[in-house]
This record gives sequence, C-alpha cells and structure tokens, in this order.
Amino acid sequence: MVTLKQAVQLPDIKPRTPLASLDRAAWIGRPERFSVESVAPIVGMAPHFVRRALGHGGDVTVDEVIALMDQDAFGETFVPRSQVLDYLVRESEVNQTAETPELEDYLLIEGNVTEVLSLIEPGSVQCVVTSTPYWGLRMYKDSKIVGWADGEECAYGHEQTPEGFVRHTVQILHQLRPVLTDEASIWWNIMDSYNTRTQIRGNAAEALRAMQGKETKSWADHDARRYSAGHSYLKDGEQCLLPTQIAERASRLGYFVKSVITWAKPSSMPEPQNSRVSRGLEYIIHMSTVRAPKFDKTAYRRMRPTLGGRNVGYESDKLSDVWVMPTSSGKNGHGAQFPTALPGRCIGLSTDVNDVVLDPFVGSGNSGVAARALGRRFIGIDVSPQYITSADEAISAVKGSGFEAAGRDLSEVNPHQELPMTGEL
Repeated sequence: MVTLKQAVQLPDIKPRTPLASLDRAAWIGRPERFSVESVAPIVGMAPHFVRRALGHGGDVTVDEVIALMDQDAFGETFVPRSQVLDYLVRESEVNQTAETPELEDYLLIEGNVTEVLSLIEPGSVQCVVTSTPYWGLRMYKDSKIVGWADGEECAYGHEQTPEGFVRHTVQILHQLRPVLTDEASIWWNIMDSYNTRTQIRGNAAEALRAMQGKETKSWADHDARRYSAGHSYLKDGEQCLLPTQIAERASRLGYFVKSVITWAKPSSMPEPQNSRVSRGLEYIIHMSTVRAPKFDKTAYRRMRPTLGGRNVGYESDKLSDVWVMPTSSGKNGHGAQFPTALPGRCIGLSTDVNDVVLDPFVGSGNSGVAARALGRRFIGIDVSPQYITSADEAISAVKGSGFEAAGRDLSEVNPHQELPMTGEL
C-alpha cells in the first residue's frame, strides 16, 4: 500500500507561463553520459533518429544532449527544455526496488500512480483503460500534492497551466511503459478544457445548478477558482487542445497512436455561451507499444451493449472511431464517471480472458466491474480511500470472477444490420 500526505486545500489556478531557459554555460563540458534509450523519450525523438543525429550509437554526452535540443526535430514530452539535463542526471541516480503484490482476481491500491507503478510486475499489463481528471474543472475527493518531473508540485488536474497537465499526463504514460506487455493497448479517456475564468466545482451536479441559475455561492465562496490571464499564447475563452497535445507527445515517447476516438454523448451538460458550439463529446486516445497490438475487432459485435458491444440504433455495424454511449451518473460522490460499456469495449477489443487490466485512476470502479464481468484480472489505483472503498464494493458485487463464463461463448451476438448512425448528439 502506498499512501500520500493528507488531502490539502487546493489553490486558485492562475495560468501564467513561467519564464525559463536552458543555462548552457552551467552544463557545457560536464562529464555525465546517458544511454540513447533514456535520452530519446525526453527529447521527443526515436532512438534511431538520435543515433543518426549524433552519428554513433554509444552513450550520449551532456554536450550531445544540448545538440539534440538544438535540432529542429526536438519536441518537449514531459520535461521542459530548461530541465532536461537536470532530469536525466536525477534519473541516472535513481535505484528503485519494490516488492510486487500478488494479483489473483483484482487488486486495489491507494496511492499516487507515479509512485505505485513501481509495485506492478514489469511486462504484466495487457490493457490500460482510464478516465483521467479534467484540467482545472473539478475539485476531486482527497486530492493530494504530488511532486512531478517538471518541478511542479500539485494535485493531478490542478496544474497552474494546461502545459503542466499535458506534461504530467505524458509523464504517467512514460512510467506506464515498463509494466506493459509487448502487445498491450492503452485507452486514455480525456476531455478538453477552455482557458476561461471559472469557479472550480466539486462535481457535474454543482455545475448544472449554476447553469440553471440556481447558484448560491459567490465567486469568493468557492474553494478554488481558475483565471485565464498570463498565458504565453492562449487567449481568454480559447480551447486548449489538450487531447491533441497528449497524443502527439505520446508518439514522441515511442507509443503508436492508433486512433483518437470520439465518444459522442447523446446528452451532455448545457453551456452558457453564445460564441461557439456546445460540447457533446470526449476523446479516447488508443495507444499501443507495437504496430499490431492484440486486437479482437469481433468483440464489438459479440459483447452485450452494457459491456461495450454495439449500441444498436446509434452505432453502425462497422466499428469506427465514433462511439455513441451515454454518460454515467456520478454515484458515490464521484463527479465524473465513464459508463461501464466504455471500458468494457476497450477491454474486449484488446485482451483475452485472464489478462491483466490496469486503471490508474479507478474512481468508483466501473473499469474494474467491466474487467471482472469479462473474466480479466484487474488492478486499480486511486489517491482517494473513499473511491478505493467504493470501487471495492462495486467490483466485488460482480457475481463470480467471470473467468469460467468468459471462457465460453455466452455473450449475445449483435445481428448484422446495415444501419446508419442515428440518434440525437
């Protein structure tokens, strides 16, 4: 069990881009050397490109790292350019050893994902499926302050800039890589944010009451607020494009970005704005460690709709990159949940019976419910003891392990129908 400091009062978000640059004079001529494999994901280049740029395949010197950062091809992943060398030096001195807990059916771990991942057996996870915190939109239960590779200390989802949220997301993706199998998939559910001045609320119900004119709190009464001034380029009211940035940086880490899927929600929150269209979607970024990961496309038509099978009447017979699924109510105090069908579909497409599924932000446990119902083993991580308890109750309520049932062809087959996608979006 990994636990963090007690929950703290989160500050206001003021997205002022910091002024920082690489101190070349302090680094030129330093003796440290690093492997190509450790340098490549930090400078956002493939290892073969690093070798081509340097003209050799040996260890990389400090001066050569600086030369790589001067290349047009350089791209930040999760450490700003000014801190790349500091990070590489720190990581070269880290020697992490941790005892791996035994996994039979399912395992829930309280703690921060960046610390807990070291407890998971390397190369054991076939599928990661999760819905992450939104950036600057919610006050989550038992939020904990975390120290990140870029130097920021904050709760995940409560970064001072959208770039911070992108960096921290990509850092988690980088740390996930060692625990994945050679044919694993990651399904990363993410919603975009706008750079607007707004109160940060506890859940969607609070936001809905405000949009209906039933808000009783003033601006100062809220626990935290988000401002919009001071960013290096984002204007007030502009979309941040977080999913696009995360997908691009995941590719620079070495992942294959297979699809950026649109989750079209038949009903969504009203938005009090008159200068743009309202949002009715979220995104699922499908990533893999190889070009051809384990993938069973027939699961889309085999599984029950409640576990991710085709949503007849709303989805076509062909599995596409637009998924039409209803949202899930925020039970047990959880302000943002995806429906069981969403992780169920991801799990069904990319795993076999008894494979290991991981959700690093397990929340109320819908991903674990889907995994157990489909006969997969499951690991869930969350910083909140309340959510861990809720997830345990939900997952344990699924009858049996599902292993025996999932090993037989008992699922309802969706008949082939040439139907266009219909329904209100």
